[in-house]
Amino acid sequence: MNNDHVFRFHVNGQPVEMQAPPMQRLLDVLRETLRLTGTKNGCGQGICGACTVIVNGQAVSACLTPVVQLEGADVQTVEYLSDRDCLSSLQQSFLECGGTQCGSCTPGILMAATAHLRRGGGTNTEELREMLSGNLCRCTGYIKIIESMQQAAAAK
Repeated sequence: MNNDHVFRFHVNGQPVEMQAPPMQRLLDVLRETLRLTGTKNGCGQGICGACTVIVNGQAVSACLTPVVQLEGADVQTVEYLSDRDCLSSLQQSFLECGGTQCGSCTPGILMAATAHLRRGGGTNTEELREMLSGNLCRCTGYIKIIESMQQAAAAK
């Protein structure tokens, strides 16, 4: 017996209607069904933050979010941040300040930082360290990442 249901939501401003099992992970929907591969599969347990996306304005782990929770939701992925030929101010700051190294964690960090900055979160180093506590990066000491976020916030 097929347990698939029809779900309707928006991804990066575009309507999505799809049939899926209710507990299918958002991560799999994004990467496999919608071919939005910017969202990375890290730990699969909601610990590393590589799969962070924004759902209804909140940063969430796509690996822990079942599609059943998305009915009517607005989902934004890292692909939403840039406008084809133009990087977002946060992406540009990461480029200028060296906030990216291997790039595996970067999409999740960009999305967590975007959600934080959009809701008016603070930009002092301690607040940004706390905000980043759900995003693991093995290549940096987070200093360049924090500098990138501070530069982007100051540019607004």
